[in-house]
Amino acid sequence: MATEKVFPMTLAGKEKLEQELEHLKTVKRKEVVERIKIARSFGDLSENSEYDSAKEEQAFVEGRITTIENMIRNAKIISEDELSGDVVTLGSSVTFKELPDGEEETYTIVGSAEADPFEGKISNDSPIAKSLIGKKVDEEVVVHTPGGDMNVRIIKIK
Repeated sequence: MATEKVFPMTLAGKEKLEQELEHLKTVKRKEVVERIKIARSFGDLSENSEYDSAKEEQAFVEGRITTIENMIRNAKIISEDELSGDVVTLGSSVTFKELPDGEEETYTIVGSAEADPFEGKISNDSPIAKSLIGKKVDEEVVVHTPGGDMNVRIIKIK
């Protein structure tokens, strides 16, 4: 039997998933059932786009519930104690500067379950994170990205 995928995440990330799961189960699921009920009242289901749309949304919601339950069940919490601040690891916030004269950027490296680039959280599977993990402050690193390679210097690890 294949082993389940482990989802590394922070405690805050797990709590966010638990809140989403609760919302999906208690609010969203009921809303979709109500939409299906209303759509059924329109008559012939074979030509009822409202019904089809509601059923598609129901499938999406149920799939998301299953996905989140799996992620929570297989979560590996990254504890603050595991972060040394000396070396970039999962859970580290890293500030780096693109060389020769780029601006400083800061990202927190998280598991794929809680990655959100707009919030400065990048997946440990991303090209940037893969290049930075295991490195130290003042190290110069070549980051291989789909847009080409970039050279960065690590300024701070937290």
